[in-house]
Parts: sequence; C-alpha cells; structure tokens
Amino acid sequence: MLIIAYLLGSIPSGVMIGKKFFNVDIRQSGSGNIGTTNTFRVLGPKAGTVVLLMDILKGTLAASQPYIFQTPHVNPLLIGLAAIVGHTFSIFDRFKGGKAVATSAGILLAYNPQFFIIACVVFASLVYLTSRVSVASMTAMIIISFWSLVYHDIILTCVAVALTFFIFYRHRENIQRLKNGTESLIPFGFWYNYTKKKNS
Repeated sequence: MLIIAYLLGSIPSGVMIGKKFFNVDIRQSGSGNIGTTNTFRVLGPKAGTVVLLMDILKGTLAASQPYIFQTPHVNPLLIGLAAIVGHTFSIFDRFKGGKAVATSAGILLAYNPQFFIIACVVFASLVYLTSRVSVASMTAMIIISFWSLVYHDIILTCVAVALTFFIFYRHRENIQRLKNGTESLIPFGFWYNYTKKKNS
C-alpha cells in the first residue's frame, strides 16, 4: 500500500495536463511549480481546476487503500503520507514536485470527510481574504492543526502538525517573497480588490 500510495502521489498532474492539452511544460513557466496554483497561472482556470481535482484524487485513492483492501488495522493517514512524499519527490519528475496542499486535502477526504469540508471552508475563506494561495495554505494548516484537537484523534493531530511544518518548509521561497513584498496576488479576493482600489 505504501508503494502504491507513493506511485499515485508521484503522478505529475500539472505536467501531464500542460503537455497533453497545451503543449506547455509548466515547469518552464511561472513559478516552475507543477501544482495547482502555477497551473492556474500558466494554463488558466479550467486546467488549474482539473489539476486540483487530480491532486486531491491522488491523496484520496492512496489513503482509501486500507478500506479497499479491508485492512482496518492500518491507519489511512499513515498510508496517505506516502502519497505526499510521492507528490513532492516524484519518481516521474526527477524527485521534484509540488507543495502537497491538494494531495493532503485528498488524504483528509478519505479519512474524515467532515473535517475535509471544514478544511476546505477555512482554506477558501483565507484565499479570498488574502488573495495569496501561499498565505492561505500555511495559515490554514495552522488552524486545521488546532481544529483537529476537537476530534480527540492523536494520529490526526500529529499528522496535521507534521504536515504544517512540512508545508511551511515547501513554501520557504514564498515566505522569502512575502518578506520582500514580491509575492504575487491572485486576481480576485478582498486583498486584491483593496490593493487595486488603493493603487488606482
């Protein structure tokens, strides 16, 4: 199950969609990242949405294996972690990859759909407020880690905290750009509109 999860996570969705339908290698455009945000930026919202759904599905399928193979003694979260490793260090992309936010959400969907919905609402709200996916991703992980305590699930909390540190590490370049004031805004949301009005 760990091997299957890793291979599922390793599927480079953004690269596949870019090359197959747009004849574009997104690794050579925008931020160079293969994830959802750069796909939206380089290929547009339709391609970005497809990649988002594919990356979520990778995590969901990976974490669903204990249910599929009827092995209730195996925790789906722990299997799902292998998909995150695959997504960020893909064997199909010279052990490079994305930042694991969507794949992490997919794992949560398989493990606890109710918590998945809460996480999505938190993330979407932060994206709208900040107009920066990087800020929304990191802040959402902190909130989600604290919220996981409500479920009294020690494994869920430990995994959430570990993923928070990991996602912060994967966003270290974004953090530097935020410090420098050069992190780009997405073209919608409260902060984008506020900045636009302020500069007009």
